[in-house]
Amino acid sequence: MKKYEFHEEELITVPQEASPIKPAPRFHYPVSPKQGVKAMFAREPLWQITGPEQLLFSPACVPDNIARSQVFEARPFDPMKGGGKDMFGIEWEYIPTAGGSMVRPGKPFMEDADEWYDKLVWPDPDTWAWKETAEANREFLKTDKYICMWFLTGWYERLISFMDFEGAILALVDEEQQDAVAELFDRLSDLYIRIFDNALEVMPEIDGFCIHDDWGGQKDTFFSPSVVEKMIVPYMRKVTDHLHAAGRDCELHSCGANYKQVPNMIKAGWDRWNPQIMNDTYKIYDEYGDKILVGVMPKMSSEEEADEQQQRKEALEFAQKFCSDPGKPCFINYMGGRDMTLAFSEELYKASRLSYLGK
Repeated sequence: MKKYEFHEEELITVPQEASPIKPAPRFHYPVSPKQGVKAMFAREPLWQITGPEQLLFSPACVPDNIARSQVFEARPFDPMKGGGKDMFGIEWEYIPTAGGSMVRPGKPFMEDADEWYDKLVWPDPDTWAWKETAEANREFLKTDKYICMWFLTGWYERLISFMDFEGAILALVDEEQQDAVAELFDRLSDLYIRIFDNALEVMPEIDGFCIHDDWGGQKDTFFSPSVVEKMIVPYMRKVTDHLHAAGRDCELHSCGANYKQVPNMIKAGWDRWNPQIMNDTYKIYDEYGDKILVGVMPKMSSEEEADEQQQRKEALEFAQKFCSDPGKPCFINYMGGRDMTLAFSEELYKASRLSYLGK
């Protein structure tokens, strides 16, 4: 990777588009934000990636995005009009207080995993409005940012939507249902690959994919690592291998206390994971940061808690720990990026630039 000398003018902040969540400051990077993120994935980082370098893309042509009220594209979307049927015809209900949708529990679509062979009506993503979506988002995707396509409802989450939480978690460990679950997950992988291929055919600007599959709660993972290794990892790997062959990066979005599952994330081929705050992101980075990019939550003070000198000191301490080894970069946890002060951001950017230059 070419080296770019640091200049103080880089610290001038760049105005950003309006956002409901306060983004970390964006600076005058030596290359495009897209190139900066790709350098991180290549483990040849140029600066500490903090968030504004990336663009989230979640198009309305994917039925799950409307059903789950998570549409992010050029065309305006009112989450209050979200909910409804997903790609399998499962009904979701938007919950304003949660900011998302859920399948109303109590009446599962399936009581037993074996029922999927007869009950599921499989969607045909080839018929979705891909060309119309590409045209509507032509200018939206003309960005210098790294474009990440968000994909909701992975493997275990899909099983929950069919069977409710209790039924899904039982099906994963019930020997009489495991074969049916495995075949279902394998076919889901084939379906997801078709969806991603359709997206890339008309929108080659997409740089990577972030796929959801929640595995944990506030205190621990839902199931043992051995269950995940047997029942989920092979089918995730089928998708990540395909996307890697297409030259795209793969991020797992998995909520919960999933420290125990990080080895399985690596086996499944994920390039990065952004842990929720109940996880010790420093520990995860120390143990696995050379194998998977970790979204680290910085230890930093707010403007109310510390003066500028202290904020800059904390940024330098972060850079010394996380930006000293180019082969082991991290990115700033999405929850942490929105709380970064300008002083912390400036000091971190400069320190990381100089560190990655070997200075």
